[in-house]
Amino acid sequence: MFEKLEKVKSRYNEIADLLAKPDITSDQNEFRKLSKEYSDLEDIVKSYDSYISTKKELESNKQLLYETNDNELKELAKEEQERLEVRLNELEHIIKELLVPKEPADDKNAIIEIRAGTGGDEASLFAADLYRMYTRYFESKGWKAELMEFSDSSNPGGIKEVVLNVSGKSIYGDLKYESGVHRVQRIPETEAKGRVHTSAASVAVLPEAEDFDIEINEKDLKIDVFRSGGAGGQNVNKVETAIRITHIPSGIVVQCQDERSQLKNKLKAMKVLRSRLYDRELEKRDKELSSKRKNMVKSGDRSDKIRTYNFPQNRLTDHRIGLTLYNLSDVMEGDLDEIIDKLKTADRADKLAEAE
Repeated sequence: MFEKLEKVKSRYNEIADLLAKPDITSDQNEFRKLSKEYSDLEDIVKSYDSYISTKKELESNKQLLYETNDNELKELAKEEQERLEVRLNELEHIIKELLVPKEPADDKNAIIEIRAGTGGDEASLFAADLYRMYTRYFESKGWKAELMEFSDSSNPGGIKEVVLNVSGKSIYGDLKYESGVHRVQRIPETEAKGRVHTSAASVAVLPEAEDFDIEINEKDLKIDVFRSGGAGGQNVNKVETAIRITHIPSGIVVQCQDERSQLKNKLKAMKVLRSRLYDRELEKRDKELSSKRKNMVKSGDRSDKIRTYNFPQNRLTDHRIGLTLYNLSDVMEGDLDEIIDKLKTADRADKLAEAE
């Protein structure tokens, strides 16, 4: 571990020198890339420096304990030794956690897509409930959520699909655990006999890709312009502002009609397309890694059932870590911190065990 730490510190100092060079500061992409790497290494280096200084203090204290004949001084030295040993163990644990490789996309903003699944009208109502739940959660965290695409269902109050761009600090690192199938068990309002029905909605969380993450060749795009449909303002069905972009090599199709401006719709659609392509690359990498290890928290299979919301019993179960909570009403109001924290802890513990 210490050999690795010395390499990390050496790289940290190397980057500090590079960031001061004019040819680096003039290249914005390279400067941004190196600045992020420098920031990522900073906590490790500071913790390692604290570990080294604490270890030196401990060795000096042991020497004092060995040499002194003063009982009062010896007693103080014993107390100091206990404190320093505890601190040294704490720092070692912190360093081990910091050395666990971070996912490259964790610090990015996120694109979150919610779609009604199996279950007809009830599935569209549950998708709307998830949309509301996440919106409340974003508000509690002080994150900004921009509506990218919205498609309501034929059932009043339900939604077919909604796409949001969520921005703030380290968004994807928190939201990525929400990807998968969310299942609901409850009695629909239209159920006369009081039977519990099961339906589902899917959630996909993509890291928002920046221009330098994914290069898209304009020749690979088929762009269609059409008139918007559904609710949306005076220009709906009058002006061709809606955009549909097909990425020919991958077959990915993105469309946006939320804005009145054709240009704004195109920019939003390109942002979603770029993020889907970036996510596909990450998923490909994750599948390669999963052949070597199985991550218990974040499966690469987006079709996995990850969570069940049981309304009659006010119960929520996350199937990946066997977590059961009886505060579903609070969760539906956006209280997701406990669930996400436990998923992050389980994921970190899993990676830490692999690193040792």
